[in-house]
Amino acid sequence: MGKKKEEPSSEYGDPAQYDPTFNGPIHNRSCTDIICCVLFMLVITGYMVVGILAWLYGDPRHVLYPRNSTGMYCGVSPNHDKPNVFYFNILQCATATNIMAAALQGLQCPTTQICVKSCPSNFWVLNPIAYQPHADLSQYFNQDLCVPWLDLSTTKLTASEIIAKEYCPYFYTPTTSVLGRCLPSLGTSSYDNIPSNFTLPGLTMNQTVNMLKNSTSDVLNGFNARDVGVRIFADFASTWQWIVLGLVIAMLASLLFLLLLRFLAGILVWVLIIGVLAVGAFGIWYCYNEYMLLANSTLTYNNVGFTTNVNVYLQIRDTWLAFLIILSVVEGVLLLVLIFLRTRILIAIALIQESSKAVGYMMSTLCYPIVTFVMLLVCVCYWGITALYLATSGAPVYNVVALNTSQGDCSSIAGNQTCDPLAFNGTLYPTCPSARCVFIKYNTEGLFQRNIFNLQIYNVIAFLWCVNFVIALGHCTLAGAFASYYWAFHKPADIPACPLVSSFMRALRYHVGSLAFGALILTIIQLVRIILEYIDHKCRAAQNPCARFLMCCLKCCFWCLEKFIKFLNRNAYIMIAIYGKNFCVSAKNAFLLLMRNILRVVVLDKVTDLLLFFGKLLVVGGIGVLAFFFFSGKIQVPGSLFQASALNYYWMPIITVVVGAYLIAHGFFSVYNMCVDTLFLCFLEDLERNDGSAEKPYYMSKSLMKILNKKNKQPKK
Repeated sequence: MGKKKEEPSSEYGDPAQYDPTFNGPIHNRSCTDIICCVLFMLVITGYMVVGILAWLYGDPRHVLYPRNSTGMYCGVSPNHDKPNVFYFNILQCATATNIMAAALQGLQCPTTQICVKSCPSNFWVLNPIAYQPHADLSQYFNQDLCVPWLDLSTTKLTASEIIAKEYCPYFYTPTTSVLGRCLPSLGTSSYDNIPSNFTLPGLTMNQTVNMLKNSTSDVLNGFNARDVGVRIFADFASTWQWIVLGLVIAMLASLLFLLLLRFLAGILVWVLIIGVLAVGAFGIWYCYNEYMLLANSTLTYNNVGFTTNVNVYLQIRDTWLAFLIILSVVEGVLLLVLIFLRTRILIAIALIQESSKAVGYMMSTLCYPIVTFVMLLVCVCYWGITALYLATSGAPVYNVVALNTSQGDCSSIAGNQTCDPLAFNGTLYPTCPSARCVFIKYNTEGLFQRNIFNLQIYNVIAFLWCVNFVIALGHCTLAGAFASYYWAFHKPADIPACPLVSSFMRALRYHVGSLAFGALILTIIQLVRIILEYIDHKCRAAQNPCARFLMCCLKCCFWCLEKFIKFLNRNAYIMIAIYGKNFCVSAKNAFLLLMRNILRVVVLDKVTDLLLFFGKLLVVGGIGVLAFFFFSGKIQVPGSLFQASALNYYWMPIITVVVGAYLIAHGFFSVYNMCVDTLFLCFLEDLERNDGSAEKPYYMSKSLMKILNKKNKQPKK
């Protein structure tokens, strides 16, 4: 009597057992990880509540619109026709960068600010005649650039009093509107065009020019950016049709490459492998040749010592001997790996070819990255808007501040005297003419305002969890669709209708909890990495070498942990899509299955990475070269009105096309990579579940069975 054949067991669990009822992703399944599902729903509900509260209490106008000294918004009623804010004395602001940072945070520059229709574009300084008694001030000041409540034709104030109280500016320079702020637009050539009468009180012409240069030094390098931006926008406006065409070509090239892998995968893999070996062989020959050329050299490391000139070491014979030995060892290892793992390489090639067939039968899967992109875009927009509204929550607080303490006695102004900018009366401080009611901060009183920081942290946590969940949903959906292809015995006849939609609905109906569980684990690790980066950034100057080393080790460990969890989650989602079990069981089964076939996993992973890297390089590189020759004018399209010479920066559309081509290729190839991983897990399960008999036939393709010397027995008639 023959002995009954037993399935081999290992430290990584027993092989999967045959199930006569299994023929693909299980349809009769139940909800998994319900507790995590409820928790995720509660977090999402809380996230919506936070967004609503932020919308109720926040006011993004603090950031979107500039404000004058009284706190009124420019560009919004009653200043709807005055969208820009003008600074009376731009020299009192530290730098233009500080102006922008302060303005965007709602802070004020220590000079009077008013809303104006347009920014002044010329040099102007108050005529000395205006300082004379009974001078008609309306002839010397610009009413549009004075505070609204001052009427120059009827005021009894003198020019000196108006300047002391900062009711009107006594000079201004050419300015440009940047995000609604009138900031200096002085260039190097502008100083040569300063009018001869443009001298500030008490200063000579040269001293005035030097003060302007020193006060706007940070501006000169930054505000040409506006002109650059305008030119770049003009380039995009004239080339957007060609940019779109380049992206369409990238999409077609990516699709064509994936479909051709069905026929060319084996050729490409062997060409790449032989190419790597050929490069290694050339390196060995070159090192040996250099080693022999230096046969008469007496130079050694003892003679040279330590030097930063690397070329000196290349004159030492032992350097080339070391290179020769290292390359020879690497080449030998690669040859041995190729010899002993050739069967597994053939399996990887066959799986890649099978993945091309699966993608060809289910072309709708190539559109799914668009769904993922849209959902991720919604998450990012919601997070950004919520963060903006939270940052601007609370009513603005105004305090009495002396804009110029050198004018008069301002000791009567306490540090925290609150005021109403609309009802503020400067006559209450007669000894301090520069007293103003300015914005200081947002009100932090009240339960909501005191917890703004905590709500921002909640916003980040919920955002990361939602993003990871969206990615997990995409993995599970694609895995379910591709598993339906593999477990169809007669392909493509047995492939179920609309496998992608069916897989998507199964994931949402039954496995939100499991997907949220995996996403939560990844979110926690990412939060730890963010905290470590924050601590490292804050304490970098005070850290000693040991602390920096420890921090570097921690960051490296958690980076590796994140990579491992992503790998484990990806395979767990595949098992969830197929068998419908909870996250922990699916992750365990996937891990044990992969560990029982670790050599196949490594070979398939590296071969797939090599192919997809080559594909991305081919698509992005080809499109980039084509874009360079077109936008630089080296090739012309017959009958086209496009002129490359008319572009200001031809490299901008080239960069746009290259980045867009990479994102498109990455989207297509990510679907293909998921297909390979899914079919690989199904292939391993197929080998363990079935034996090729009439009762337990293999579901793998005939090419895979041929490589493994297996075949399905025909049922007896």
